[in-house]
Amino acid sequence: MTEAFWPGRRVLVTGHTGFKGAWLCSWLERLGAEVAAFALPPAEPRSLWSLLHSRARSTFGDLRDPRAVREAVRAARPQVVFHLAAQALVRESYREPVATFATNVLGTAHLLEACRGLEDLRALVVVTSDKVYENDGGGRAFEERDRLGGHDPYSASKACAELVTASYRASFFADGPPIATARAGNVIGGGDRSPDRLIPDCVRALEAGEPVRLRYPRAVRPWQHVLDPLAGYLQLARVLTEAPARAPRSVNFGPDPASFRTAAEVVDAFGAQFGGRPGWRADGAPQPAEAASLRLSSALARAELGWRPRLDFEAAIAWTAEWHRAIAAGEDATAVTRAQIDRYATAIDGGIG
Repeated sequence: MTEAFWPGRRVLVTGHTGFKGAWLCSWLERLGAEVAAFALPPAEPRSLWSLLHSRARSTFGDLRDPRAVREAVRAARPQVVFHLAAQALVRESYREPVATFATNVLGTAHLLEACRGLEDLRALVVVTSDKVYENDGGGRAFEERDRLGGHDPYSASKACAELVTASYRASFFADGPPIATARAGNVIGGGDRSPDRLIPDCVRALEAGEPVRLRYPRAVRPWQHVLDPLAGYLQLARVLTEAPARAPRSVNFGPDPASFRTAAEVVDAFGAQFGGRPGWRADGAPQPAEAASLRLSSALARAELGWRPRLDFEAAIAWTAEWHRAIAAGEDATAVTRAQIDRYATAIDGGIG
């Protein structure tokens, strides 16, 4: 990653009060970017964004409000936009399907519409999901040219966001700044407090002294530390700006195949960092349908962007547990988060995996 690209560059991040968005803002600040941010207020007082001492110019608003989105974009005058704001939970999408489609589909359209005509815009990265693919249950690793789909409302809404982005790109940005979508695997890392996610469930179980209740213990997912896909997003934005002709317009950022693990294996590995706690037990209650296996191919990101994952499964778990142990010991969340970003950046510069 060329750090000289970012100092002084005006960047807008949507979804900064979410898990990945908070980490991305912290990294962009480290790189010297001028960060503006737009999102709903933090969902809870202990959210990562609430713990970080950020310099970003934060605006709270709703993607479903086109006027609020338009005003935030105009105020930011961005050169680069990272669109991460979303309703990002599968189970919540079953409870609130209309709100999920409104946020993830119309909200994406509102952002793209607001970005039309921006004089200084040079790149726009729309973050979707590894769940945008039509999953037939075969277990093969999905490639960018595979058919989009999605059975649950969350997955379908993210596939729709891909189509909205492609339509805007062809209809309104053909001669303008390049737009790309980024599809990442299941991310873990310090500070995630979202409901119905595995590591946050582990942390809550540790706090309560109870085992984690797993809906699908044998479900396989592409687990990766949050810094790996964020490095991909940053590299994608840079290549879109500096060499738009060779930048992919849709790209997967997933871990190496060895990091495709079951939910039970994740809990066991995380628990090993805490003396075998919290452990897990199967949740026998009826559950909404979820794919038994989800795998990504990141060959395109490697070939076209020079990106590769730096943290394998064991390291991703270790870094995540390290963050939570440090916070439990009273260390400052900003310092711990930035220290991990610095360590990761050194790994990139040193070429180690």
